[in-house]
Amino acid sequence: MSPVCLQSKAKFIAFALLVASPNFMLCAVETTAALSSTPGSTPSSELGFDTSPVSELALTFSGSYTKYKQAVADNNDAEILKFSSQAYLLGKQKFGDKSIDTVNLGLNYAAALSQKDKTLDDNQAKQRKAQAHQLYLDALAVYEVEYGDESVESIDPLLGAAKTNSKLKLARTQLRQAVEIAEDSERPLLLASVQMSAFNELKNTKYYDRKVRDYALNALEIYQHELAPNVLKRVEATYIAAMIWLAENRQGKAIPLFEEVIAQFSKLDYSHPYELASHARLVELYEEEGESEQSTKHCLAIGSMRPWQESQEQTPLYRVPPKYPISAARRGKEGWVQIAFIVDEYGFVTEPKVLDSRGGAGFEKSSLKTLKKWRYAPKFVDGKAVAAESRVQLDFTLYKG
Repeated sequence: MSPVCLQSKAKFIAFALLVASPNFMLCAVETTAALSSTPGSTPSSELGFDTSPVSELALTFSGSYTKYKQAVADNNDAEILKFSSQAYLLGKQKFGDKSIDTVNLGLNYAAALSQKDKTLDDNQAKQRKAQAHQLYLDALAVYEVEYGDESVESIDPLLGAAKTNSKLKLARTQLRQAVEIAEDSERPLLLASVQMSAFNELKNTKYYDRKVRDYALNALEIYQHELAPNVLKRVEATYIAAMIWLAENRQGKAIPLFEEVIAQFSKLDYSHPYELASHARLVELYEEEGESEQSTKHCLAIGSMRPWQESQEQTPLYRVPPKYPISAARRGKEGWVQIAFIVDEYGFVTEPKVLDSRGGAGFEKSSLKTLKKWRYAPKFVDGKAVAAESRVQLDFTLYKG
């Protein structure tokens, strides 16, 4: 039985909670697959596929690029990195440093370098990030010459440069520039995608402010107007907006958005982390609103969706700390209480019993009263919710600042 240390302190919802699902960057424009057919670029007849006679360099480049595309299709990160590097280096020899085709190959390589690799130490990871950043800057310079410095084509390298920029202030500037270009494009879905990218990069930084927050809320408004309710981008944006309102204690705005997330994911054949997280948030919100029946519904939903296996133990969803007895606090008295209880098939705590304690009856009384407010996802056996026993230790510790 692991102790649960519960102290009286102000509730704080960190924006790190927004990252319930794996990090993602919503690129605004798909990177050209490496070979462009834009005015001024190398004609397709000179790209190493149909040339006659075929040079050895063209053959080598063509093979590397073909292997890169296959690695992408296979979702093989190691092969993507290897062959995007080869294709870029050979492409630079073939097309020249300032070719659109070369920088597009560089964008492919930069994206591969930007992928997280747990096998790297901190120094290696920094070197890769710096290398990717330079590739994004190289592409941006060529794009600005080719298309203009306010072109939609510049958005992708701007977002990539911001994501890999070690200087956060400069990254913010690049993100803002990308948003401004998207705003002028009169393409609402492009704008929403760029705004979400900017939000995701800045939400957990010191530069998070109302403007950054509004990026996500504005993106959701666009998705609500432009996309069907079940489109994943819209549902993910709905969850993020709900978390924003939750962090700002705007429960009335958060609850319907969490409910919408659940309604859409419930139609899918698979569970999604945002669906699970939304159920858990609604347990907490409905309990705080005193609506235990609504909370029960979400406890059972979590219990039924979490066990990919047929059985699982009960899982705590909502806990409030016990009130510290005033008389004990005045005397500087500390203590603990060990309690056994039943989590019934609806996730309610029943039959709490004190097993042992230290510090006096005041701690026991406060613990028993608080425990009845806790909510769990029930235990499941053979796919059915059942009552089960649980134990916990509540520690009463005075903060000594």
